[in-house]
Amino acid sequence: MDRVIYNGMPANELGADGWRKPWSGGNGGSCVEAKKLNDGRVALRQSTDPHGPALIYTNHEITTFIQGAKAGDADFLLG
Repeated sequence: MDRVIYNGMPANELGADGWRKPWSGGNGGSCVEAKKLNDGRVALRQSTDPHGPALIYTNHEITTFIQGAKAGDADFLLG
């Protein structure tokens, strides 16, 4: 039986392998980790809470977000 992957599930249930920190920096180790799932979706979790909830996004959703951030659409979140 395949495991059901859902938004808000405990991130550790997605396994320990494959998590990456594409947005880490000089923030004391607190960063967003991302994992590409086998079905093309992307999971995000807080690195300081690896057992906490994972946010699950479709490929379209994460692509739209990244493109929008690159275009400055999320600049209101800064500062």
